[in-house]
Amino acid sequence: MFAQAAKELSTVRDILRFAVSRFNEAGLFFGHGSDNAHDEAAYLILHTLNLPLDTLEPYLDAKLLASEKTEVLDLIERRVTERLPVAYLTHQAWQGDFDFYVDERVIIPRSFIYELLGDALSPWIEYPELVHRALDLCTGSGCLAIQMAHHYPAAEIDAVDLSLDALEVAAINVEEYGLKERINLIHTDLFEGIEETYDLIVSNPPYVDAESVEALPEEYLHEPELALGSGEDGLDATRQIILQAAKYLNPKGVLLVEIGHNREVLEAAYPELPFTWLETSGGDGFVFLLTREQLLGEE
Repeated sequence: MFAQAAKELSTVRDILRFAVSRFNEAGLFFGHGSDNAHDEAAYLILHTLNLPLDTLEPYLDAKLLASEKTEVLDLIERRVTERLPVAYLTHQAWQGDFDFYVDERVIIPRSFIYELLGDALSPWIEYPELVHRALDLCTGSGCLAIQMAHHYPAAEIDAVDLSLDALEVAAINVEEYGLKERINLIHTDLFEGIEETYDLIVSNPPYVDAESVEALPEEYLHEPELALGSGEDGLDATRQIILQAAKYLNPKGVLLVEIGHNREVLEAAYPELPFTWLETSGGDGFVFLLTREQLLGEE
């Protein structure tokens, strides 16, 4: 079918229609940047042809060179046959106004935490300049550390990951954004060996429970296993963070952690902690906030 497409299709409109049909026929899962076949096909085509990602209409009837058609169809075929997330095909993932290099060494950025940095934390961090040191646990591609550097211009940031592969990708992004002097990449397991204290700690740790890991769509299985599951109930890493975070927070310091769909389980495990659940585009049950004083039971 793809060989026939290479012979008979000629325009962007043709390729777009073909891609949407193939994506729907294959029953692909969309959860790494788009939520439907049309948007994902349009993005893949525009990116591959080096066209503006927000401008499709003027190019729909443009004819492709044979080499361009081959490149686009090859990626469409890989998306269908290998079920690779589109971000691994384009090596690009977006969060808000920021785009990052990604490959299969890192989980594809989709944390809600980026929505909460800056003004959204003003009830707890009155001025961005008050954040002098910040920590990103489980940094992966470095996306949250880079956005923290943007929102807190006075901050030096440590970005930690257990995966050396992930830190190699983070280094690419840190260099791309010119932040090598402000973001320190550290290879360690959560807080192990950390000696600094921080005004803000954020983490998007592994949080998928064992049952859900077994049921993940094939697209997710291309992501690093280390970045997805965290024990039977998905909270092994989060427990360690809650247990240790107060030691690494300055007075009035803030901890921000994403935990997926585990709110009820977490609240049942820590009935004494006054979790604040922050509103995100996905709802108010995915990211919690605790201050140092709350972790210590002082307020």
